[in-house]
Amino acid sequence: MYSIIVHGGVGAVPHEKEEVVIAGVREAVKAGSDVLAGSGSSLDAVETAIKILEDNPLFNCGTGSVLTFDGEVEMDAAVAYGPALGFGAIAGIKNIQHPISLARMVMEKTDHVLLQGGGAQEFARMMGIASHDPITEQRRVQWRAYREKFLRGEAGDWPKLKALMKEHPEFMHGTVGAVAVDEKGEVTAGTSTGGVFLKMLGRVGDTPLPGAGTYATNFGGASSTGLGESMMRTLITKTACDFMRMGLDAQGAASGAVNMLSNILGTEAGIIVVDNQGGVGFAKNTPQMPHAYFKKGMSEPVAEL
Repeated sequence: MYSIIVHGGVGAVPHEKEEVVIAGVREAVKAGSDVLAGSGSSLDAVETAIKILEDNPLFNCGTGSVLTFDGEVEMDAAVAYGPALGFGAIAGIKNIQHPISLARMVMEKTDHVLLQGGGAQEFARMMGIASHDPITEQRRVQWRAYREKFLRGEAGDWPKLKALMKEHPEFMHGTVGAVAVDEKGEVTAGTSTGGVFLKMLGRVGDTPLPGAGTYATNFGGASSTGLGESMMRTLITKTACDFMRMGLDAQGAASGAVNMLSNILGTEAGIIVVDNQGGVGFAKNTPQMPHAYFKKGMSEPVAEL
């Protein structure tokens, strides 16, 4: 019983973009489900789905990633393969089109789990990955406008940045993830992000860290979205996988993990989960989290905010 679910991040989606954002997650999950329907692996399905989202400038990953305070793009991505507790991730990568594919290469072609910064760039070059500028004009315009606003607020620390995010929650939206189980019962999870808008140069979020933004075991897998620092402190995806190990299904694990984070920290969070029986689950404590899922036997994906 194969299934796949994708998300497009928590946060507010402007009303005029709701339909195209829903169409974006629907397209991604359809591509991933086509892989599974053709007896493909969950690993291939997750990579395929996320690559489509990385090419869609509506989302904060790949092309269209948000800019750092210094006006650059630093992307993080990870893939987790349940059967072997496999994990590959990259952090602070610049100028490539598909960070999720490089994360998979870290898992499959190195003895390491995480490569960052200059080392990740050199690895991309070694793998023959072409240079690609992910900065869009819309993101550049946003950066100029809100960087000046941030500076006029006396610049500085995270509380001010958090206030900006609350005033403009659309900048929280866009991290993407996918989780799938194939006909063999093997689960894969993946996540890709441009990080937090106006983040400090060098900041690494939860996405590339095992158990924080991305995790998978024999029991299931999960991808999270929200304030990365909170995901790291609570290990939300590891928590969801532990819930499945203890007998909860995907929906129970998703709800339990978000409730745990909400009760402890009270910050924005969303999660998608798949269990090894083909069950899918999702939960959020924000008004919106674009997501779409498909299970074997369905005629069309379900896609909603």
